[in-house]
Amino acid sequence: MGMNRPITIGRIDYANAWPLFHQLENRMDGDSFEVIKRVPSELNRLLQAGELDISAISSFAYGLNADDYVLLPELSVGSVGKVNSIFLFLKEPISRKRPERISVTTTSATSVNLLKILMTLHFECNPEYVTAAPNLESMLETADAALIIGDPAIHASWQNHGLHVIDLGQLWNEWTGLGMTYAVVAARKEATLAAPEAVRAVYKALNASKQYNKSHLGPLIEQACMQLGGESTYWEMYFHSLQYDFGSKLQEGLKLYFNYSKQLGLLSNDVELTFFEDQSAQ
Repeated sequence: MGMNRPITIGRIDYANAWPLFHQLENRMDGDSFEVIKRVPSELNRLLQAGELDISAISSFAYGLNADDYVLLPELSVGSVGKVNSIFLFLKEPISRKRPERISVTTTSATSVNLLKILMTLHFECNPEYVTAAPNLESMLETADAALIIGDPAIHASWQNHGLHVIDLGQLWNEWTGLGMTYAVVAARKEATLAAPEAVRAVYKALNASKQYNKSHLGPLIEQACMQLGGESTYWEMYFHSLQYDFGSKLQEGLKLYFNYSKQLGLLSNDVELTFFEDQSAQ
């Protein structure tokens, strides 16, 4: 069996996913795959539409389509504590005034729904949410707070804007004691059935890239400084604060996130974490 075409792989176009994908192409047969870079929301759509075979996607997108996908083991973007790139910027401290209107990013469903869970269950408030492009100044023109993720969130956090800032990864960890998984790597079940060897090859290449990059962060730090600005000490801290192995604390945190999402009606279904089985490893 097979697909008689290159396998298509979706890559999150944010620095937080670089350790999964950096130099992936060097580990695979150049004619056997195609890598497509997009923001998470676009990758979510492309995988769901069958235009990608394997992709890093928002964790929430897996929850919506878990019956159609399997997860690639030991691959994720998560944190146990600060994530440093998912920030809620508030005009006033939340301890003083609960926000009535929050402007939220259009680029990731996971973070928006994480915010809704924290607002409803932790802060016991129900603000209005409006979507907007990730520009902090314009987002706050008509809202009490703004949620920004990824590289735009990092840039916003460097500004001297006098706002109150909440790191959602840190808040989730303080509230639940668990990690949070923001993105997973999923394959369409039909791809694993049609071309299991190709999926296995991608999985092995991603895992090898992750393991190498985690212990050789220098090129990624240099690339971040050149492409995104900032100091090398910041980027070293940033990459070390993220977790890519999808360990038990991240899996448990994601299960709780899915349970809360169903409780609040953000998801209509229970979600099981179903993994691709690498037969060659058995």
